Amino acid sequence: MSSRERILGRVQRALADVPPDDTPYDQAISRAYLSEHGNRSVEETVDLLAENLADYRAIVHRTDGAGLAGVIAGLLDARGSASVVVPPGLDEGWLAATEAARVPDRAESTSYELDRVDSVVTGCAVAIAETGTIVLDGSPDQGRRRITLVPDHHICVVRVPGQVVSSVPQALPRLDPTRPLTWISGPSATSDIELDRVEGVHGPRTLEVVLVSGE
Repeated sequence: MSSRERILGRVQRALADVPPDDTPYDQAISRAYLSEHGNRSVEETVDLLAENLADYRAIVHRTDGAGLAGVIAGLLDARGSASVVVPPGLDEGWLAATEAARVPDRAESTSYELDRVDSVVTGCAVAIAETGTIVLDGSPDQGRRRITLVPDHHICVVRVPGQVVSSVPQALPRLDPTRPLTWISGPSATSDIELDRVEGVHGPRTLEVVLVSGE
């Protein structure tokens, strides 16, 4: 008997006393969850997102579509970034004002090559205000997961208000569970038993989020 057959046999025995007309599992448990906590306006939702991102030690910037390229160039210059990873579908206009060398997101790039790149600029799939979370799904403007995990500096652009939702229940219908989802709440960080915080262990040490309106 295979392990699969053994497990399925245990499941069948456990269900042996369940009547055929029993309430299906997906209907037996109430799932009337709140879709959000409170009743916020669009502006209040965006403000909450910015507040919670900052609480997670992300650096938040605000601009409009016309000023986006200048903001990104300024952040790269302030960082001293000479190179930046660029996802294949990133709007070229976002990097129009920077002289940093573009490094394409290539399948053959190794982690050592990516570690030598100074920064990465991406878009996002959705941003969740109540949790201060940004979700990436590997879309063309976000690229492969590893380009947002290996470089030490990540600039993530969030379109306001189109990509901002209040809560996780509102975000889930926007996401495809078959895609490589990365949920980011602030820069990478961990702590030991003495609660000494260390940043940049399994992701970028610095996360800068640009909330752009009119884009």
